[in-house]
Amino acid sequence: MLEPHRSNCLEAGVQYHFSAIVGHDVDGYWARCPELQGCYAQGDTYEEALNNLREAVALHVEDRLSCGEDIPRVEAISLITIEVPG
Repeated sequence: MLEPHRSNCLEAGVQYHFSAIVGHDVDGYWARCPELQGCYAQGDTYEEALNNLREAVALHVEDRLSCGEDIPRVEAISLITIEVPG
């Protein structure tokens, strides 16, 4: 469940925690943050994709805070694999 955190200015010293999903396909590695819609990154290596995601998340949070928007706080995330016929 997401709990919004409201702030009207940048908060020094505040640490935010988000989940990250990293995958690999023929084009390289990709990473995304499910709590922040549209926040994703790519890289040639796992580490590069994750570092790029950290930068994207930091910019996303900074932008939301500067606009006075909510920052989601997550209590739990479940990652599962599903099967579909095909």
